[in-house]
Amino acid sequence: MTLKQYLLLMATGTIMCWVAWLFILLNISPEQAGLIGFLFFYTSLFLGTVGIFSVIGLLLKKQKTDKDEIIFRQVKRTFKQGILFGAFVILSLLLLQFNLLFWWNAILLALLYIVLEGAIVTGRKYNNRDYV
Repeated sequence: MTLKQYLLLMATGTIMCWVAWLFILLNISPEQAGLIGFLFFYTSLFLGTVGIFSVIGLLLKKQKTDKDEIIFRQVKRTFKQGILFGAFVILSLLLLQFNLLFWWNAILLALLYIVLEGAIVTGRKYNNRDYV
């Protein structure tokens, strides 16, 4: 798969997720939705967020990288970052929905996001055999 095909496929999937999210937002009542409605709402929002931040992140990194560096290494990294940011958004909204989002929860969630983001950016891999 070429980079152009990947970007086209991700952009198409992302647009479909945002259209589904908008459809759910406009046509489903939260009082009558039940668990399935909330599941569709959060799933489409998560996938749309992952897609948009993966594509935008890859396009920004593509402009910064040298021609010698393999861009497909950045694909994996930006996809992981998109998943992490999507999880951050969904966790924040779930905490807000259940009235559990306080300032200390938000700080802890942001610190966890920063630590995990740092682990992704540095790309460190640890081998458990080294510590035994």
